[in-house]
Amino acid sequence: MKAWVINRVGEPDVFEKVEMEDPEPEAGHLVIRVLATSVNQIDCKIRSGAVTNIAPPFPAILHSDVVGVIEKVGEGVERFKVGDEVWGCAGGMIGCPSGALAELMEVDADLMALRPKSLDIRKCAAIPLVGITAYIALFEKLNLKGGENILIHGGCGGVGHIATQLASSHGANVFVTVGSDEDFDPAREFGAKGLINYRDEGVEDYVNRLTNGRGFERIFDTVGGPNLVNSMNALADYGEIVTTAGRATVDLSILHNKGGDLGVVFMLLPLVTGQKREWLGRILHSLGDEVDKGNVRPMVDPTSFGLDDVIEAHRLVESGKARGKVVLVANS
Repeated sequence: MKAWVINRVGEPDVFEKVEMEDPEPEAGHLVIRVLATSVNQIDCKIRSGAVTNIAPPFPAILHSDVVGVIEKVGEGVERFKVGDEVWGCAGGMIGCPSGALAELMEVDADLMALRPKSLDIRKCAAIPLVGITAYIALFEKLNLKGGENILIHGGCGGVGHIATQLASSHGANVFVTVGSDEDFDPAREFGAKGLINYRDEGVEDYVNRLTNGRGFERIFDTVGGPNLVNSMNALADYGEIVTTAGRATVDLSILHNKGGDLGVVFMLLPLVTGQKREWLGRILHSLGDEVDKGNVRPMVDPTSFGLDDVIEAHRLVESGKARGKVVLVANS
């Protein structure tokens, strides 16, 4: 098979196209023919050497998000058969046999689900990592219910725009922060009820404007880091915050004084440790149902990329100019 690998960390031009032996599935695994994959920020961080603790050994095949068709089924796998089209966040890091930047990919069957048929392959490939992350945060961490107020920081970002759609479709009152007035229209389309340009309006001002000073019952902070202070200031008494980015040194006194809770989501942990992988597969199945109900539609950058274009795809993501998820389609 052909694969696009890295033999060292660095800029996007470290990718090389090579020939490798076709994989054979071990027990509990599948071999799929890759139809599409997308670029997540974590893929760029692994490639650049920013997160060496989860990087696979060289020569490394990167990318976790994948849509593919099953070519081989390992011993003990009963949920899938040859010819099934599946999707998942299933590789590209330590603890996984392969990544999606190859013609064939070995995956743990527990991490996969049948792909939703209401979207094309390209749009399906944009969802798994960001969709699973949003689903865990909203429904398994925050236990979000209809009628509750939730503030989503980064409401037009990769995770944020999926979370906005899921929260809105489940009856929550969704408020989002964005970095530009140009993001207001797409945020409304995703289901946001209240819009905040964080560059123009301070926390106290939008808390007063949107909640009469009470604060938000639930906050999903996809920005995290130093922004956690803003989340704590925007939180209602006894509220909950969940973040995807906890790398920060902050004083939790504000949270303590409000009797609030703080949680984190690290959805890649089952890939790295091998534990609770079936949990991600179940969430992915539920997420597929949400897609087929029309509750989730990903924002995908219009630029067309094939697997041979991986260098240009990574450059676009790191430029900050992509308008949605960047997807690479096999043989395009």
